[in-house]
Amino acid sequence: MILGGLQKTTLIDFPGRVACTVFTVGCNFRCPFCHNKDLVSLDLFKKAKIKPISEDYFFEFLKKRKKILDGVCITGGEPTVWKDLSPFCQKIKDLGLEVKLDSQGSNPKVLEGLINNKLIDFIAMDIKSSLDEEYLRAIGRQVNRKTKNMEILNLIKKSIKIILNSGLEYEFRTTMVPKLHNKAVMVKLAKDLKKIIGSKKYNYYIQSFRPKNCLDPEYLKIEPYNEKQMEEVLSAVQKVLPKTKLRGNFE
Repeated sequence: MILGGLQKTTLIDFPGRVACTVFTVGCNFRCPFCHNKDLVSLDLFKKAKIKPISEDYFFEFLKKRKKILDGVCITGGEPTVWKDLSPFCQKIKDLGLEVKLDSQGSNPKVLEGLINNKLIDFIAMDIKSSLDEEYLRAIGRQVNRKTKNMEILNLIKKSIKIILNSGLEYEFRTTMVPKLHNKAVMVKLAKDLKKIIGSKKYNYYIQSFRPKNCLDPEYLKIEPYNEKQMEEVLSAVQKVLPKTKLRGNFE
């Protein structure tokens, strides 16, 4: 596993905990609005001339701070692309710390294994768009129903179901990007989620895109939705999923 960064203290990333956040390098999506472009691939990481953090350094840091920290947030990139994610989580748990995982849900088998082995305590899953061709556009893949790209939607649906049934703390969240999302797309997404969620309890947030450090530089020019526009979308989404919440700082 390649560690591309460490935020030594956060009161935001892991709800209700004092935590640190560690960033992994590599992702199997190419979302054009991704704000961690330097972590998407090893090539981009090297191009950015960022010095990786060794696991030895990371765990020595945790040992020194374990009386201060409650947990670790693992984000990326996409952590589940790494085969050694499970032993990495186990080493954190062995120190008596909780683990939060940020994921886009493309590897449900990995999620299931982490949950079954009690290696994570909280999951935050990014749901990129409505579960159709719009999803492929959002993750930077070719839109063609004859390709294997459409299979990603089944993996996403499976991950949502696994998380819903996990018994763990979790949240689903969607970042609204003007070039990719509008009210109609978000209502369609809400309806797609409703079919999966059924009568189960759920935690779903929508948040506004921020044009910063984007994978596609064209997205740096996009003006994000303002608070009023987001409130209008929230109202429409809540007609389908009433407990949907809005997250973001619009100042």
